[in-house]
Amino acid sequence: MAQDIVIPPLGESITEASVGQWLKQPGETVRADEPIVLLETDKVAVEVPAPVAGILLEQLAAEGETVEVGRPIARIEAEAAAGTPLEAAAVPAPAGADLEAEAAPAQDRPMPPSVRRLVAEHGLDASRIAGTGKDGRLTKGDVLAAVAAGAAAKAAPAAPPPEAPPAARSSDAPPPGLRPRREERVRMTRLRQTIARRLKEAQDTAAILTTFNDVDMSAVMAARAAYRDAFQQKHGVRLGFMSFFVKACCLALRDVPALNARIDGDEIVYYAYCDIGVAVASPAGLVVPVLRDADILSFADCEKAIADFGARAREGRLSLAELQGGTFTISNGGVFGSLLSTPILNPPQSGVLGMHRIEERPVVRGGQVVVRPMMYLALSYDHRLIDGREAVTFLVRVKEAIEDPTRLLIDL
Repeated sequence: MAQDIVIPPLGESITEASVGQWLKQPGETVRADEPIVLLETDKVAVEVPAPVAGILLEQLAAEGETVEVGRPIARIEAEAAAGTPLEAAAVPAPAGADLEAEAAPAQDRPMPPSVRRLVAEHGLDASRIAGTGKDGRLTKGDVLAAVAAGAAAKAAPAAPPPEAPPAARSSDAPPPGLRPRREERVRMTRLRQTIARRLKEAQDTAAILTTFNDVDMSAVMAARAAYRDAFQQKHGVRLGFMSFFVKACCLALRDVPALNARIDGDEIVYYAYCDIGVAVASPAGLVVPVLRDADILSFADCEKAIADFGARAREGRLSLAELQGGTFTISNGGVFGSLLSTPILNPPQSGVLGMHRIEERPVVRGGQVVVRPMMYLALSYDHRLIDGREAVTFLVRVKEAIEDPTRLLIDL
């Protein structure tokens, strides 16, 4: 008996989503609770699982199409009624599949049409891209990451013919400025549209100002070197820099509560807890999962949660609940090589700390010029609520805690 798969509730105030990627194609068998389609909402990508085991009969929406909560999106033949496997010829193929199959190069492993098309457009060798999808399949995120990082090998171009001597060139050759110019239009994902809208709203609404400081990372680097192995052996996770900054920010927020607050109309709402958003990269853009009650978490709890956020962001498996709320945000552009930046607020929050790459620079210590591993810190804040003195005080508190991590242990 055929059974419809409908769009499930996606979270408070979310009534629709876009079909991001089909993970199963008509005619393929599916297991109960196995993801069959990836939906993109304003906040996160959501996998829709099969309610029963069986065979996927039909896709009722195309990739990129907007679908409402409660709408049927696919039809599945339950395992008990399916009996023997369906013949592939009897299963309707999604619209446009034939054209895409003709245009796409042959691959060694199955790929959704949209992924196959993306591989072909960028001239990539799919066999050299690691797949993070179900059963090692390629996802759009895998291909886009390979394009951005230059990790995938492009198809080898034909060897150009030997260049003719200048005297032998045709006088009819077009000038370089008249060559055909290729352009490509790609629809923005719902997540990217939301990111763009919220960043613009932050600039239009808040009086954003940024102040800077630098921090000597010597003490933290020495602590990591001394306890890295023991920490990982005991807690099963690597000791990174982010947990130090999370704890340092919690101490600083206690001393400067205006940065752990928001404006609501003509009132200021102060938070008695620290829910720290940690910006992480995903194939669809930057997302900010939240460390709840970070002020009472241990270093190990912080590192475990951050590592888990990063892994699931790359796989598109963060939940809506994990991305909602947050009282303050930390963004680490240093992992991408950024030396200095001015981060934008994450509304309705009033502050965001930007971390940057560690770079050895000459500094003066005790009247002597020495080389130290230094990092620039940038604090962007809402000047309607926070004045310069408070912003500088916050940065100094963070700097003191990082340069003397003992402060984090004795709550100073």
